[in-house]
Amino acid sequence: MSSSANSSLIAFVFYTVVVLGLAVISNYTFKKRAFLSEYFLGSRGLGVVALALTFGATSASAGSFAGFPSLIYAHGWSLALWISSYMIFPLCAMGLLGKRLSLISRRTGAITVPDILRIRFESRTLALMSTALLAILLCVYLMPQFTLAALIMQQLLGSSPIYQEAAIQLQHILPELIPLNVSPEYVLGLLVFAFLVVIYTTFGGFRAVVWTDILQGFVMVIGVIVMLIFALIQVGGLHNASSEMRSMQPPQLGTASFRLDDSAPPEGIRIDSETWFMDDERLFRTNEVAFIAPGTQKSSSIKVTRITTPREIDRIMEKGFPPLPAIPVVNQLTPYSKGDGEPGTYMRPPGPSPSDPNGFLPLGLAISFFVFWALSGTGQPGNMVRLMAFTGTRTLRRAIASLTVYFSMIYIPLIIIFCCARILAPGLDHTPDRIMPVMAYLLSDEAGIPWMAGILIAAPFAAAMSTVDSFILMISSSIVRDVYQQSIHPRATERTLKWLSYGTTVLVGLVATIGALYPPQFLQYIIVFTGGGLAVAFLAPISLGLYWPSFNKSGAILSMASGILVYVFLYLIGFIISEGITPVRPLGLDPLIWGFLASLLGGWAGAIYGPQNSKDVLEFFFDTSSSSK
Repeated sequence: MSSSANSSLIAFVFYTVVVLGLAVISNYTFKKRAFLSEYFLGSRGLGVVALALTFGATSASAGSFAGFPSLIYAHGWSLALWISSYMIFPLCAMGLLGKRLSLISRRTGAITVPDILRIRFESRTLALMSTALLAILLCVYLMPQFTLAALIMQQLLGSSPIYQEAAIQLQHILPELIPLNVSPEYVLGLLVFAFLVVIYTTFGGFRAVVWTDILQGFVMVIGVIVMLIFALIQVGGLHNASSEMRSMQPPQLGTASFRLDDSAPPEGIRIDSETWFMDDERLFRTNEVAFIAPGTQKSSSIKVTRITTPREIDRIMEKGFPPLPAIPVVNQLTPYSKGDGEPGTYMRPPGPSPSDPNGFLPLGLAISFFVFWALSGTGQPGNMVRLMAFTGTRTLRRAIASLTVYFSMIYIPLIIIFCCARILAPGLDHTPDRIMPVMAYLLSDEAGIPWMAGILIAAPFAAAMSTVDSFILMISSSIVRDVYQQSIHPRATERTLKWLSYGTTVLVGLVATIGALYPPQFLQYIIVFTGGGLAVAFLAPISLGLYWPSFNKSGAILSMASGILVYVFLYLIGFIISEGITPVRPLGLDPLIWGFLASLLGGWAGAIYGPQNSKDVLEFFFDTSSSSK
């Protein structure tokens, strides 16, 4: 194990050197060009490959490789319905906004999305409002990305003696930096990731982000394809996987403790996570570490999963597992609300659910998510920034086709891989967010090439990094350009803007790092919430502003405000009722749909009853003077 851990460490160091090298080259490049345009937009020079891969890598965030696989593992094939519209979202985003947004940004010299809104509606208030929303939502979005990256670092390098020793030294030197219930290995991984991504983003700017996105885009798709091949071979093919899943029924979730007849020895007794054991002829797997302290006879309660499918139990028992050093005491078990005792529930919608008797994805919610990804992806300001930076129409057309294929090569294999994970790595239902690194090591070990795990885990690490660098830069650009330069010091020198950009980038990274020191739960739901919030705030004001001459400042402000207020209100009510990140869904439709409808309604009302746009703006944006002659 130590040799494979050292191989992973060597691979990571090499990867770090490449990333930092790209930042150095990028920094040398933008010294010869106008700072703001180069640092935040790469001088609008993205070609087909750069546009497709930076767009794709930024969109495929940590949720694609942690939250999404965990949902596939937990709910089965219904996730194909959940993600299906993501294949066409490039067509929606680039087709709707690409050409027009690129044209307007070049004509106006706009660098950020709030910049576009300020110039189009002649409103600093709207620009500051949009900057505040961007900064708040993106900082929340960054926290689970940093969390996933730190967990990946811990999983990838945690077995390395060098990494373990560094974590121990960190705990000794800065004990106040490590919160309760958080391991020093996690904190070390978080600090290494934060340092790496903040340094190269700060030093290299937009061009370094794009270059690393290209590298990470290739890493992601290669990692997924290799995992798909390994998973299908080890499960015996897709037909066999489907046959096994048709016999499966959901497990039961519960807790257990472990006891001894005598006191534990001086070193105590540790029972690792993912340990199999029997109790009253029932098969269980631990999902947490249990520890019987020295001089005591019983551990605290930990989460366990009971396997209930006879065929699955027989397969696990055939492989065998060592006896436990302590006696298990299983507490009350909780059956699934939807799917309990139903074979084949992983193969059909709505999919099993531990808490919802309607299942994971009822019909109304399936329809909602088909709309959700198309609208959410189109409305992301991070994607809009990339549409302000490409070279021409031919680049846009080819990037649309390339991205559709790229997303298909990522998301369809992920569904297959993590449906296979139900067979290859059962019993992780309390901790499904760990299924990606668990499968990476399992597939590599079974294939007889354990060092491959480092390459496979690089895919989610690259996804987290490519999203983080883009969003940090976007927050920094909005604050420097739309708050400082436009509202505080319009005559600021380029040197001042340069150092302020550097400082803001570092500060944003620091805020996200502090937030990730207390790892958030519900990773994918936080990502869905923030992604939806950005879409309902920005999609309608930007798209209506680009195409509707009568759309005015009042319409844009009402559109942004009404959309985000309705969206947050439905989440807030759901939080109060269910005490979780589960929103209220009127008529079974997701809050994003209601928020987007409210945004359109608010925009229409403001456009009808608010003051008209100035003639200068209409002529500049829509060439009304020439069309009227």
